[in-house]
Amino acid sequence: MIKPDAVENGHIGAILEKITAAGFRIVALKKTQLTQRDAEAFYSVHSERPFFGELVAFMTRGPIVAAILEKENAVNDFRTLIGATNPAEAAEGTIRKLYATSMGENAVHGSDSDENAAIESAFHFSEREIF
Repeated sequence: MIKPDAVENGHIGAILEKITAAGFRIVALKKTQLTQRDAEAFYSVHSERPFFGELVAFMTRGPIVAAILEKENAVNDFRTLIGATNPAEAAEGTIRKLYATSMGENAVHGSDSDENAAIESAFHFSEREIF
């Protein structure tokens, strides 16, 4: 997912280029906006954390770009491509190093497991939207 900060700052094209250049195939893609209910559901794992309200407010302030990517070892490779959550700690050339502005506004979200990738894909896309 390309988060609202990266969408607002005009980085959609550059981020998608880095993704495809890294060998990922985009099998679903759409620009959409999360409602408060959507964001609360998507990030429910963090509901007891002190930053939850701020996270929901951030994720609903503007459009996002949701995507499903395919590649051998996709989850691990994508997490390497996006870099550390804190852009100050992210490796040079990673998406977050290049396009994130802070730990809270870190440009992209990547699933942390194949199981969560399936859950998150189903959250954003119906079967007829995946090619």
